Amino acid sequence: MESVKLEKVSFAYDVKNSVIENINLAFQSGTATAIVGQNGAGKTTTVKLINRLLVPQKGHVFVNGEDTRNLTTAKVALKVGYSFQNPDDQIFNNSIRKEIEFGPKKNGITGEELEKRVQYAAKLTGLMDSLNEHPYNFPYSLRKFITIASIIAMDPDIYIFDEPTAGQDSVSRQKLASIIEELVKNNKCVIVITHDMNFVVENFKRVVVLSKHMVLRDGTPEEIFTDKKLMNDANIEPAEVISIAQRVKLSQTPLSVTQLVDDLVAANGKE
Repeated sequence: MESVKLEKVSFAYDVKNSVIENINLAFQSGTATAIVGQNGAGKTTTVKLINRLLVPQKGHVFVNGEDTRNLTTAKVALKVGYSFQNPDDQIFNNSIRKEIEFGPKKNGITGEELEKRVQYAAKLTGLMDSLNEHPYNFPYSLRKFITIASIIAMDPDIYIFDEPTAGQDSVSRQKLASIIEELVKNNKCVIVITHDMNFVVENFKRVVVLSKHMVLRDGTPEEIFTDKKLMNDANIEPAEVISIAQRVKLSQTPLSVTQLVDDLVAANGKE
């Protein structure tokens, strides 16, 4: 099912500076997509159009088949959960439990159903033992999981994560990967904005490259990261495993460290 569709969408913050031009994209339920590109490419603007924080000047954005022009931002927020790049822009309660409960409570969820949602969100994000803690007792990187848990408790159909791996260690990155995998398994549509190409290559089957206000390429990690001209045009670096493979001229395109090691061993065995 098509959860999100952008149809000939253009947007500019002022007359002289177009941010995105004539973008056509669709995102399906049960999938995860990474959106990459240099700063100013239009990534955040694109997702703000999806959750109706912005409205396109040209074209249409559809969420679950409904044109966002005909919906309020509050209505779209029930369908689209958005974790900001800076978690401090979203956190305002004095305990993690209250933060997770806030959205569902506001929408009439109470009793057993509320507790069920809190427990599920906290367990998935690793916050079960910290529900009574103040959010600001946690470092910036871990506060991101509080905002993600708050969104999970709302149970939207579409999830947008803006730079979720920024400042994260390897354990937290793996936790993020597990969260995305679980959401996709539950038939959710997940869209991630990121500069972290290592995370992209390890966890996504689809990558959208934005550059110069438009979609430069939409494809698999192999297709994206092995196209040197595309990488130069978009001004992005390939994932480390692919960069190493290219330097040693491996015939395969590894998508993980394990695969890279296996390919290197196999290549050495042929010599």
